[in-house]
Amino acid sequence: QVDLVESGGGLVQPGGSLRLSCAASGSTTQIYTMSWYRQAPGKRREQVAEITDGGSTLTADFAKGRFTISWNTAKTMMFLHMERLTPEDTGLYTCKTEVVGPNGFRDMYTFWGRGTQVTVSS
Repeated sequence: QVDLVESGGGLVQPGGSLRLSCAASGSTTQIYTMSWYRQAPGKRREQVAEITDGGSTLTADFAKGRFTISWNTAKTMMFLHMERLTPEDTGLYTCKTEVVGPNGFRDMYTFWGRGTQVTVSS
């Protein structure tokens, strides 16, 4: 069991920056990946970025060059630094983790946070 709590969302002007945080607790030593998703009203949820054990990252095309995902070495905190924000970046940003279970990679568990709202508007 891993509990995830997001923070850092809010209202920001176009062109501005925000840093989102995700605090993880519980079986954090078994975390394999952590990732950020977002969902705007009336749109499908989409992955923003992912970080994997070892530090490798993947970033969605819309986020490349603007968003950076990172975590601390204990994998108890994950961050999403966002720059040059546009109104299209508005949405509920949610933290997700994949945790290795007793059977290794055949037994993966997924946990979600409740999200933090990001609104980009002038």
